[in-house]
Amino acid sequence: MAGSPVVSALAETAAEYLRLRRLLGHNLDEHHRLLPRFVDYLDSIGAATVTVEAAVAWSTDGVDPATTNGARRMMIARGFARHLAGLDERTEIPPLGLIPMRQQWRPPFLFSATDIDTLMGAAGRRRWPLPSATYMTLIGLLVATGMRVGEALRLEPDDINHTDDVIVVRESKFGKSRLVPVQPATIAAIDDYLTARDRLLRVERTTSGVFVSSRGGPLIYPVVQQVFRHICDRNGIGTDAARPPRVHDLRHTFAVRVLTGWYQTGENIEARLPALSTYLGHRDPRSTYWYLSAAPELLAYAAAKLTHLTPAPASEIEL
Repeated sequence: MAGSPVVSALAETAAEYLRLRRLLGHNLDEHHRLLPRFVDYLDSIGAATVTVEAAVAWSTDGVDPATTNGARRMMIARGFARHLAGLDERTEIPPLGLIPMRQQWRPPFLFSATDIDTLMGAAGRRRWPLPSATYMTLIGLLVATGMRVGEALRLEPDDINHTDDVIVVRESKFGKSRLVPVQPATIAAIDDYLTARDRLLRVERTTSGVFVSSRGGPLIYPVVQQVFRHICDRNGIGTDAARPPRVHDLRHTFAVRVLTGWYQTGENIEARLPALSTYLGHRDPRSTYWYLSAAPELLAYAAAKLTHLTPAPASEIEL
């Protein structure tokens, strides 16, 4: 059609990249805002693909070094470059650390046992039966395992090992899979949900994943965030907190609960910390160290016992 804007090959690839990530349940608000700008920059300089020089130039152009904006731009440019490298061998993937992330680690909101009971009860009382079952099971799984939300949303029925009471988390945050041992009751709850899901779903299911939306498709991260925030707000959870609780804080709560239990029973936390790191899917136990600062008794323990264990810089914390 005459007058239609010409879309470059890079722009088409970027749109497909965003579509694929959105289907996987990623929160892409910032990507949708910034990635087209990066592509426009590449087109403006005549670049056919991503180069380290172009990524650095775009990430630092007009950005205050005292903010995290440059690092976040580079994160988006690097993610796109990793995708593009599979399509164009000329692509250069910017290495980590070119632009350090200058930010403070956000203290997590720790849910009390009462908060969790309230969350589960409110999720089970949602207006429609299928969303009630879905969110009650999802929240229960996050509470019981400390999994990342995206990991739970990507679960397939074949990832549930009934023989060994293990959940297989495939292709997690750093491209690695891991085994998550769970209680038999957790496996039973997922099985009950799958039975209820297939009975309550009124449309054809279009996803092979465990958790589904009311339309039969995959449950996506932004919707989970919105529903979770609504449940918290409506039930007064975290009303006095400095920052509103997030669904990801269930993961923090799990880790702190485990560490606090070890502390109270006299376990050697320093020796067991690597095991918790592996369970949570951290690459480095130093990231798990940060959870020691989330509860007063753990902070005291960290100061007394772990003074030689250097925590990871805030920019390298794996959540």
